[in-house]
Amino acid sequence: MAPMLDGCTPWPEEFVDRYWAAGHWRGNTLDNLLRDWALQYGPRTALVHGGTRLTYANLNRRVDRMAAGFRLRGLGPRQRIVVQLPNVPEFVITVFALMRAGAVPVFCPVSHRASEVSHLVRFTQAVGYVGPSTYRDFDHTAMAADIAAREPFLRRVFTLEAPGPPSPYGGLTTDPSGCQYSPLGSIDAPPEPALAQNADQVAFLLLSGGTTAAPKLVPRTHNDYAYQARAAAELVSLSRNDVYLVALPAESNFAFGCPGIVGTLSVGGTVVLVESPGPAECLPLVGRERVTITSAVPAVAQLWLDALPTVQADLSSLRLVQIGGAPLHRETAERMGPAWGCRLQQVFGMAEGLLTLTRPNDPDETVLTTRGRPLSPDDEVRIVDIDGKDVPDGEPGELLARGPYTLRGYYRAPDHNARSFTTDGYFRTGELARRTSDGNLVVTGGLKDVPRRADHEDPPAP
Repeated sequence: MAPMLDGCTPWPEEFVDRYWAAGHWRGNTLDNLLRDWALQYGPRTALVHGGTRLTYANLNRRVDRMAAGFRLRGLGPRQRIVVQLPNVPEFVITVFALMRAGAVPVFCPVSHRASEVSHLVRFTQAVGYVGPSTYRDFDHTAMAADIAAREPFLRRVFTLEAPGPPSPYGGLTTDPSGCQYSPLGSIDAPPEPALAQNADQVAFLLLSGGTTAAPKLVPRTHNDYAYQARAAAELVSLSRNDVYLVALPAESNFAFGCPGIVGTLSVGGTVVLVESPGPAECLPLVGRERVTITSAVPAVAQLWLDALPTVQADLSSLRLVQIGGAPLHRETAERMGPAWGCRLQQVFGMAEGLLTLTRPNDPDETVLTTRGRPLSPDDEVRIVDIDGKDVPDGEPGELLARGPYTLRGYYRAPDHNARSFTTDGYFRTGELARRTSDGNLVVTGGLKDVPRRADHEDPPAP
């Protein structure tokens, strides 16, 4: 196993061997998988956004040329690049192009502002930033320029230009600090021979779902993320006939790979991107694009339900709506299936890895009241009390997990890792849960304010 990115914790060899032997990890990088998908599904529609439609062949070609353009501008293996883009095709193209260039995208919500973005740049020593020039009346280019003036590592800013007058950095320019600005559309060069890359390397960094001002970063490898997306796609019987609506932020784990964007592309389906989760934008799209599957958080799902009487929309193509991100009230869950004419799937997921889902053939009671069972047969889940001892089924406790797509350590966070992982590698999720007699999980909330005693071999919590 090749050394991981500095600041990352690898899986122990015995687990690496186990996940390879089980066929979970297959040694192909995500960007190389895109090449395979383009060969398989070339003329099929991969991405839709407004009036823009990209085939698999065109998507792969754009990724190839952008990767070569990034490399011409000095971006290369293991360098970190903050990517802050809305739900547009350029998000998918940029992320895959950076991975193909060997760089490591750092996913950043488009809603984040200078304090959060500068923290990410500083913490990851990012050499590049990709964002809109302006978006929803916020000047991302000016923010990036201000950060570049203070952070010596940031020397490449790539801006997605909006229609209309060019931004002050609309052409290639270099500011007094030596930071270079380029329109993202200009990052285009003849494709180069593929880099030799290891699938056990970090593919990208995700933000944890924590509520702290400086969220932790989750390293996801090509092997573990390809497995997660593929297994989730298989669980929901995703096929080339499916159309997935990305209503949640594309950089979230839920929308990117549960099965999300990556899972849909892996089977030759179509990904429809929309920049707002509002019912006026999303519900008509379902009918227009014949969307079959989408993901939402309970608050968004409630908005969609409430808007149904007033928004004219044909939802007959929908077969599955995934709900996750927060507990779902039973009354709301009971309304969803009949109102949308499709199956509901409850999901519990974390950027850190563990993914539990109800199954399409589960009894209604299971779907209405639980978050399902772990995705992988090699997911190991424990529910423990304050002393770290396993509790019986039906009793609440902290949810612990380890498995083939659950991290072994946050990025550059040794002190936090000492508190967040048991000595045998279980991730302490910080979530309160109980397990039903048939193995489904009911997740009831966070343990933020509950004292926790570390096991006797772990450093004590502060």
